[in-house]
Amino acid sequence: MQIYDISQEVFSCAVYPGDPSPERKWMLRMDDGAVCNLTAISMCAHNGTHVDAPFHFINEGRKIDEVDMQRWIGYAYVAEHEGVLTAADAEYILATAEAAETAQNASLDAANSPCDASKRILVKGNAVMSEEAARVFAERGIFLFGNESQTVGPEDAPMAVHKIMLGAQVVLLEGIRLAAVPEGVYLLHAAPINLGGADGAPCRATLLRM
Repeated sequence: MQIYDISQEVFSCAVYPGDPSPERKWMLRMDDGAVCNLTAISMCAHNGTHVDAPFHFINEGRKIDEVDMQRWIGYAYVAEHEGVLTAADAEYILATAEAAETAQNASLDAANSPCDASKRILVKGNAVMSEEAARVFAERGIFLFGNESQTVGPEDAPMAVHKIMLGAQVVLLEGIRLAAVPEGVYLLHAAPINLGGADGAPCRATLLRM
């Protein structure tokens, strides 16, 4: 079994332009004679490795604590891509994920543990989602899309892509780190901190390969 930690360290993490950076404050320190060490933190819900709920761009959308946990946890497919993701690229990634899913199910007791890796797509590399690709993923009804950038759409104009995907209940996992992860099928755990009523939340995302 191999576990990949695909999360950023919080205090040195990437921050979307204009968002506040994480800050640490020592409340107690044993070096100063206190009985224990105690840390307080402040951060934006979208710092570092984090998830977006539909409420991030859809005012009537589900908030973090209202999203089904099945979307954050389960089989996922890691694909590699550089540059703009087109509709054709999205179709290719989904077809490749479905083929890998079929192969995985052939080697498993699919009745007890069916692989649905094509429902959670993670893209490795410097990829930027186009609106056309977002529509492909949205129309195919995937559960989750993850990428290495701090935003799923173009950094200077992310709204349209977010609205397409979040409007279709596709939750987003942003700011992951996949450099050490080969393409293929994994078990993903990206459950967010349970911030009631929030539009996003940090998470400790991991991939597991048996």
